[in-house]
Amino acid sequence: KGGLESERQQYIIHGGKTPNNELSDKMYVMSVVCKNNKKVTFRCTEKDLVGDVPEARYGHSIDVVYSRGKSMGVVFGGRSYIPSAQRTTEKWNTVADCLPHVFLVDFEFGCSTSYILPELQDGLSFHVSIARNDTIYILGGHSLANNIRPANLYRIRVDLPLGSPAVNCTVLPGGISVSSAILTQTNNDEFVIVGGYQLENQKRMVCNIVSFEDNKIEIREMETPDWTPDIKHSKIWFGSNMGNGTVFLGIPGDNKQAVSETYYFYMLKCAEDDVNEDQKTFTNSQTSTEDPGDSTPFEDSEEFCFSAEANSFNGDDEFDTYNEDDEEDESVTGYWITCCSTCDVDINTWVPFYSTELNKPAMIYCSHGDGHWVHAQCMDLA
Repeated sequence: KGGLESERQQYIIHGGKTPNNELSDKMYVMSVVCKNNKKVTFRCTEKDLVGDVPEARYGHSIDVVYSRGKSMGVVFGGRSYIPSAQRTTEKWNTVADCLPHVFLVDFEFGCSTSYILPELQDGLSFHVSIARNDTIYILGGHSLANNIRPANLYRIRVDLPLGSPAVNCTVLPGGISVSSAILTQTNNDEFVIVGGYQLENQKRMVCNIVSFEDNKIEIREMETPDWTPDIKHSKIWFGSNMGNGTVFLGIPGDNKQAVSETYYFYMLKCAEDDVNEDQKTFTNSQTSTEDPGDSTPFEDSEEFCFSAEANSFNGDDEFDTYNEDDEEDESVTGYWITCCSTCDVDINTWVPFYSTELNKPAMIYCSHGDGHWVHAQCMDLA
C-alpha cells in the first residue's frame, strides 16, 4: 500500500532560482513515505537525467501525460539566462526565452529527450498548461523577444508505444492572451483560469472557464468575481491553486510603514455554485521583509526528508483525531513573551533580525539565576 500511495502522491519539482540568484536545472521527485500520528513525512529525491537534459529555467511548465499504461513528464517553455559566453558585467542577469523545444522525461529511468515541433516557433514563458491523459494544452504566455502575450492555444499529444514516443502539436483557435495566470480544477472536465496579466502593468481581471467534452476544448468568460477595492487597485498580484476550485491570492498592502511591507491574502472560490460569493479574507496581513537571497538553501545531498501537518492534506481514517492538548504550548517555549525589560519583540510586528531567523526570533539561554531564555536581538550582541 505504501508503494501505491507514494506513486499516487508524487510531486515533481524542477527549475527555479537558487538563493544565489542562479537558476537550477535539478529535478526532484517528492513522495509521501509515511503517515502516522498526525504527521505526513515526505521524501524528496534528486533525479539524475541523461540525454537531452532541459537547461536551467523558470517560468516554464512541467506536466505528466499517460498513454498505453505508461507515464512521461513533459517540460515546455520557460526563461533562462543568456549563454555564459555572452554574459558580461552589464548583462549578467539578462534572460531570454528558452527554445520552444518539448522535453519528454522518463522519471523511472531518468531519460530525457527533446522534440522540435514546427508549430512551436517562438519561446514562451509564464503560460498555462492543462494535462489530460495523453494530451497537454498550452494557453497564453509571454514572448520576451517580441514582448507580446499572444492568444496561443496549442494541443500537444504524446503517444507512448513500445518503441520511440511520438509527439505532435496542433494549433487550435479560441486562445486567450494572458500570462502568469493561476489554474484551478472545479470538476473532471472543467478548469478555471484566474488572475495573470494582459499587459505588463495591467492585471487581467476576467476569469475564464475551460471545459472539455469529447476531446474538444472550449474557453469562455465566466461572471467576473466581486473583486475587493484592494485587489482592483493593486498593480500586482500573485497566488496559487489550493485545489477543489479554490485559488489563493496575495497582493502587497499600502507600504506606508517604514518597518516592513505588508501583504494581504484572499481565497477565491471558483466552483460554479460559489461564483457569486465574495472573496473571503484569508488573513488580515502577513509581513515579510526577508530577502530571498538570505534564505538558507538545502544542503547538497541526494535526499532530504521533512514533515508536514497532516491536516494540510485530505485526511484518511488512519489519521488520529486532532487533540488540541497535543499542540506545543508556545507560552512555555518563550518565543512570544517579554524576555527582558527592554524587549520590544511583538508577534504582530516582528521582523527577522538575522538571516537564519525564519519563523521565530532566535533565542539564547541565560544561565543567570534560575536560567531563562532571552531573544538574541534583545541582548545587544556584536
